[in-house]
Amino acid sequence: MSSSRRNQATQDTLWETIRSEVEVFAAQEPVLASVFYASVLSHQSLEAALAYNLAEQLGNTVLSDLSIHHVLTEAMADDAIIRERMRRDLTAYVERDPACDRYCLPLLYFKGFHALQVYRVANWLWRHQRRALALFLQSRVSEVFGVDIHPAADIGGGIMIDHATGLVIGETSVIGDNVSMLHSVTLGGTGAQAGDRHPKIRCGVLIAAGAKILGNIEVGEGAKIGAGSLVLDSVPPHTTVVGVPAKIVGRPKEQEPSREMDQRINGSDL
Repeated sequence: MSSSRRNQATQDTLWETIRSEVEVFAAQEPVLASVFYASVLSHQSLEAALAYNLAEQLGNTVLSDLSIHHVLTEAMADDAIIRERMRRDLTAYVERDPACDRYCLPLLYFKGFHALQVYRVANWLWRHQRRALALFLQSRVSEVFGVDIHPAADIGGGIMIDHATGLVIGETSVIGDNVSMLHSVTLGGTGAQAGDRHPKIRCGVLIAAGAKILGNIEVGEGAKIGAGSLVLDSVPPHTTVVGVPAKIVGRPKEQEPSREMDQRINGSDL
């Protein structure tokens, strides 16, 4: 590692915090000490630890973990946006998920975080015309994590995907910064038409569990989508919609509902 990279690593307070948290875990649970060493403590950076953990989960007899590790490392080294958005994603869990009280938890255990970071690498591959490998990674993520994100989708930073099982994000979907989603959310099309056919989710939106948002429609900034809703029409900014089909029922109290994660639909929204 060059001296400049070493200096950067020593100034990386997020990575140092994660290492400190995992050192405590290793002392508390000796049976997992070797796991914590391999997954975090033996690495020089957050990016290196993430690449190791993802490759260990995605490698198979078709493509080895070593080959996947090389691709992940290559993409993260080449694209500073991947690194920056990954860190914002990780921080979002601690800020928004009451079950996440340590920064190491998404890195070690959260498949929504894992799936999103593999998407970021697959998107890099897609943009570099390495589309067969991008689609392979999409397929492996769907198989291993139960999350299906097309590598051509456009996803910002500070994204929190809670639980994540059954999440589907289509090819022409756009997701702005600081969006929160729960399990079984679908950003899909409405038929067999080609072209731009998936939703555009603007910044600060909260999409509750099981919501289905279909078609080339826009969910405006700071909107809230209630659990189990079917959204077929565009949603104005800073409104709450719920139902099948979804209807406007009020306005969220917050400018960015994604940060508060308050999924209640009640009089305070009106």
